[in-house]
Amino acid sequence: MTLERITPELSTEEIRDIDAEAGHYPHKSAVLLEALRIVQQHRGWVSDGSLQALASYLKCPIAELEALATYYQLIFREPVGKHVIYCCNSVSCWMLGGDRLQAHLQNRLQISPGETSRDGLFTLLETPCLGDCDRAPVMMVGREMYRQLSRETLDAMLSELRARDGQQPMSDHREQ
Repeated sequence: MTLERITPELSTEEIRDIDAEAGHYPHKSAVLLEALRIVQQHRGWVSDGSLQALASYLKCPIAELEALATYYQLIFREPVGKHVIYCCNSVSCWMLGGDRLQAHLQNRLQISPGETSRDGLFTLLETPCLGDCDRAPVMMVGREMYRQLSRETLDAMLSELRARDGQQPMSDHREQ
């Protein structure tokens, strides 16, 4: 972890990315949500110190950034795992077994919604709808959608994500 990732000041890269985005708008205030996303992309989450640094840089009230950061579910105000898994709990997903798949996922990762796995790789969150009802059940990891899931495809998804990070595949832990 670099010093820039643990200090609240904005890094050179963050400022460059924010400025590039702000160039599309007449006022920096139009880029507040995107600036939050950029900081999160670089740091993994948005700390209080990061909010203060952004407010100072963008010359906006910290309360305005806080309101955005707490309103949008995709802005994390606490540390999360490297891969955030959104489990859709809409009626369509539920009717097609999404609740059973979420239970399977919780069993595999040994976490409940809102928690992060011991290895720090996965955070599990519920969301009311991912807007892909015709291909339910669905989950989203980062910005990637996983559709028409089954236990087998869910297990393959977890193995693929672990392999991307150089981790060993999960043991074949089955529900009791």
